[in-house]
Amino acid sequence: MAPYFGLTGGWLTFWISVACSTDMTLFGYDQGVFGGVIVTDDFLQTLGLTNNASLIGTVTALYDVGCFFGAVAAFTLGERLGRKKTIILGTTVMAVGAILQISAYSVAQMITGRIIAGLGNGLNTSTAPVWQSETSQASWRGKLVIIEMIMNIAGFSLSNWMTYGFSFTSGPISWRFPLAFQLVFMIILFATVPWLPESPRWLIAHGHDDKAVQILADLEATTIDDPHVVTEFKEILYAVEYERENGVGWLDILRGRTGKQGGTGVVRRLILGAGTQAMQQLSGINVTSYYLPTVLIQSVGLSNKLARLLAACNSVSYFLFSLISIPNIERWGRRRLMMYAAAGQCFCYLIITVCIRYSELAGYKSQKQVASASVAFFFLYYVFFGIGWQGVPWLYPTEINSLSMRTKGAAIGTATNWAFNYMVVEVTPLGIQNLQWKFYIIWTLLNASFVPIIYLFYPETSDRTLEDMDRLFRENHSIFVFRDKDAISPHRPANYIEYEQTQVRRNSSVAVTPAQRQRLASRLADKSSEKDADIQHEETV
Repeated sequence: MAPYFGLTGGWLTFWISVACSTDMTLFGYDQGVFGGVIVTDDFLQTLGLTNNASLIGTVTALYDVGCFFGAVAAFTLGERLGRKKTIILGTTVMAVGAILQISAYSVAQMITGRIIAGLGNGLNTSTAPVWQSETSQASWRGKLVIIEMIMNIAGFSLSNWMTYGFSFTSGPISWRFPLAFQLVFMIILFATVPWLPESPRWLIAHGHDDKAVQILADLEATTIDDPHVVTEFKEILYAVEYERENGVGWLDILRGRTGKQGGTGVVRRLILGAGTQAMQQLSGINVTSYYLPTVLIQSVGLSNKLARLLAACNSVSYFLFSLISIPNIERWGRRRLMMYAAAGQCFCYLIITVCIRYSELAGYKSQKQVASASVAFFFLYYVFFGIGWQGVPWLYPTEINSLSMRTKGAAIGTATNWAFNYMVVEVTPLGIQNLQWKFYIIWTLLNASFVPIIYLFYPETSDRTLEDMDRLFRENHSIFVFRDKDAISPHRPANYIEYEQTQVRRNSSVAVTPAQRQRLASRLADKSSEKDADIQHEETV
């Protein structure tokens, strides 16, 4: 039988995208489903969690602890196993965690299930975007990663409707079935990932050149001697060798020793990339993603059924408005999206704070009306977040860091996301219960602070190459970028374009000799010496 059931080209990329999108849908479903579970009476009674906000917060948040350690493990264990095996391992671990949660009759078992499921999810969510980007055409990589994030929202929306629907039932099925439904996504992953191609970049990095070249050809629906395939192979080979020679170890980073990369702002770029992930969580998204029904019941005063319904409707609005970012992420740029969205989120939390303040004010005549008005701004908050902060923080660390530091930058960014996620999810139930309306002041001020932070310190990465970013950090050592037009323009600076065109004209005059072509063919056929690889690189240059 032909590999991949005979699929090549666009159809092969489509099925890889199906697998990666399923993984992110599972991620979103897992994020949202527990918010509906923890307001289910049978769940609270079975596990003895009634009126115990602190323990509910801990049970919910420990999932993120598992995700944190899973994400960290993905960048060591994942590099040994490969992208496919890591996702299969992560899915298997998640399945074990899901079964433990479904069958739980004690807090201890539920906590164990949550941590184990988090470990698997951390492995998967750190690996799927990398696998997707390494098997996709460059012109589609950014859009496909954003589409994965939107499928994350689709899973979140599905979980809200699932828990709302089962709120009309009673007994264990009202919460055990919604938890069990995540197994459907795991079955899809087990049915698709094993027969799909491994990342060509990972194969080349581990000496499997023949397999990598064939996969590159299959992804392009052509043969291994196609000029496009040969060029792409050489570019990946060069990138892998460059990363090996110029990579900086974790201990060296902590000590400030960045070697050959020292002039390109390695540590600064790592901090900027991780900062977007920290700001995403500190924007208050998981105050509502995990706890929106709880917020609407306790802070707004809605009934259980109405709170669940509004949470489900909000998830649909969230999904639809997030689609706006797909065609506009390159046009508007990363900085503008993040700044405008942060300003909008600040406004929403400000109005929510004021409304809930008056809804809790004793003797105020319109308590119910102002509480109801706050619901509209919870909806509007998700609109701003979906457009600006859902996808960009996952893209930015891969774009801001140099080629040799991209993997480490993604590792630090993902770990930062889960660490701050845990903090927010842990404190939210206690904050709502003890601080009441004052709790929302925190998120108002944090969102307000993001606008000047991004404006002052964050360079634009849209429409830039990795070489452009290296050049920017070599030439601009100040941490402030707002005065540098080249650093903040949403479009590629003209002088960068002129420099590249000059290099292209210079390199186009270098002819490729028949002897060089023969050496390239020999390299692809039998993995000849490293000297031949250097000659290939000269051809590219």
